[in-house]
Amino acid sequence: MNRSEFKEGLLRVMERRVHWSEAAFAAGQVPRDRLHILLEQEYASHVRDLSILLGQAYVQCPLSKARKLLAEELYEQETGGLSGSDGNAELFLGLAAGLGLSTDRFRHVTLLPEAAKFHQLLMEACSRHGWEVGAAVTMVFLEGNPYARAGLEPGVADAPRVRPVDHPLVRFYGLPLQSLALTRVHHGRDRAQRKAAWHLMLDFVDEEARPRVLQWMGQVLHGWLHYRDELAGKIGLLPVGAPPSAGHWRDSA
Repeated sequence: MNRSEFKEGLLRVMERRVHWSEAAFAAGQVPRDRLHILLEQEYASHVRDLSILLGQAYVQCPLSKARKLLAEELYEQETGGLSGSDGNAELFLGLAAGLGLSTDRFRHVTLLPEAAKFHQLLMEACSRHGWEVGAAVTMVFLEGNPYARAGLEPGVADAPRVRPVDHPLVRFYGLPLQSLALTRVHHGRDRAQRKAAWHLMLDFVDEEARPRVLQWMGQVLHGWLHYRDELAGKIGLLPVGAPPSAGHWRDSA
């Protein structure tokens, strides 16, 4: 598998990293009394442990230049030192607090079955199958989005930027603008993070490791989609055209 084929394989995975529930969330269709479920499952399935997953990739990496890139991202995720903010998990909890949720409830989250499987899959991928897999899963999949091609090929549109006042949590759920620190940090570091992620993949992952990376990226994608299907049902969302079941929140008084 040459470099171009590997790049295209990764991009195709990322272009499938889309779930129908994201549009429903963007339209404010998650019932307010179930919003905490969405945030808790996201936090416990991967947000909380992202720095641990990055650390697993780091300790397996024998290449000093690649380790430097992993170390920089690990430092940012754990401390927020590069962006002058705070660690990613703390910023996420600040967002939850801005919605009036007690952060104590995030200490002991019971993961839904598919969420637990997804979390376990991430731990397995990042800790036991080489730094290349760990770096791809964390820096490309978890931190990336379906618009990855925009940073690599000319003329490809990037993700549309949403004004802070139009963010779904602000517009539909009353999140104060000052609590959007997580989104501001992500936007501010997006270009540098994306550049580092694809530099790692395309310039440091050798030919022998490429098929293994794509295999695990595919598994993580499928695990994520199953997790998001389960989560959507739990918070009361249905795909467009699906008939509501008895007692579904849309039919409830």
